[in-house]
Amino acid sequence: MKARVGASLLIAFAVATSLAAEAASLPQIKASDKNRVPECATPGRLMAYLKSRNPGVEARFESVATEYMRHGEELGLRWDWAFYQMIVETGSLKFRNAGGRGDVSPSQNNFAGIGATGKGAPGESFRDIGTGVLAHLQHLMLYAGQPVDNPVAERTRKVQEWKIVHPWAQKLGRPVTFTDLSGKWAANDYKYGDTIKSVEDRFTEEFCGRPDPRPELVAEARKGRKASLAASSEQPASTPKVTGADLAKKAIEQARAEGSAQRSGLGAQALARSVDAVAPAASAAADGPKAGASSVGLNVLNSTKAEGDVVKTERPAFVQAAAAAALTAKVATPSPAPVLKCRVWTASYGGQKAIIIKAVADQHINYTVLDVNDGAEKRESEAYIAAYAKGGQQVGEFASQSLALDKAFDLCPEG
Repeated sequence: MKARVGASLLIAFAVATSLAAEAASLPQIKASDKNRVPECATPGRLMAYLKSRNPGVEARFESVATEYMRHGEELGLRWDWAFYQMIVETGSLKFRNAGGRGDVSPSQNNFAGIGATGKGAPGESFRDIGTGVLAHLQHLMLYAGQPVDNPVAERTRKVQEWKIVHPWAQKLGRPVTFTDLSGKWAANDYKYGDTIKSVEDRFTEEFCGRPDPRPELVAEARKGRKASLAASSEQPASTPKVTGADLAKKAIEQARAEGSAQRSGLGAQALARSVDAVAPAASAAADGPKAGASSVGLNVLNSTKAEGDVVKTERPAFVQAAAAAALTAKVATPSPAPVLKCRVWTASYGGQKAIIIKAVADQHINYTVLDVNDGAEKRESEAYIAAYAKGGQQVGEFASQSLALDKAFDLCPEG
């Protein structure tokens, strides 16, 4: 008996070790600078690959790869692997299994079996292809440990409310990979990640070296917005122009690296040093929601956050990084800087979610990316508007500050 128990424990340990190694070998669900979508993974090539697996794919699905790129880049996910997962889930859009027709029908636009829990349950239906793709990616985002605002799938909303996925993701102690979906997304299928990888392997081997049959689909997927970290385009050889957006994001990343619990200043000290030579000009130009706090418009708002029965006082910080960038450009350029028509600000109550607030003041349109706490979004945004953005309105809600910043600089390119 002891020998059998010992052998069982050894086998269990070996399986766990193998799965851990495999998890490290497959990509993380969330895209990043070090986890980009390969340049060869384009909608044109992916559709050619899909048709090689299913020559009879319905014509109405022609845009499906474009929608994966569009929504995947917006959410910051490895959308190429989500596309491979879709191939596995739908049988290359045949919607059939070994026993004949599957539980989900093509007309449902359900590309990941969302809500199809077995025994003939058909799962959810979505109004069009784009919505169905978004539902799949939002569900992946949930498994990656990120909150999903206003999920389009009822199943995603319920799983998020049950609070069973986020604790699991946090317990891993590392970013969630596509291997981690084994036994979770597909119950009892512990080779689920291997199956998705086999789809990716064939695409890479057979299609990555081919010319893109429809290169225009990349521009179609990115129409009306900037590409995110999910895209893996080559960087230009020349030195890129530094914008207000670049400085703002750099300041935020630095503040996070320093581990400030309140994110006080969000890197304002570093920005102050970068424009130290023009501090008087900075004081005049960096006129934020409440001017005069510092040469780069550092302002502080007292607020409270309830944690159980404890009320904790916080001091969110506001930084006008874009103004500092404009001043730096003014010193380097002989011609006078143009009058700013809009400005991007950052503010924080210490939460992970973010809201963009638009307000008009001092003949400027101010877009504030406000970090808010989950469950307190309305209260905190109203408090900020009442104190610093009179007459302001919320124009967007995002799962993270980086996503909100991307949108803010789309709305206000000059920062």
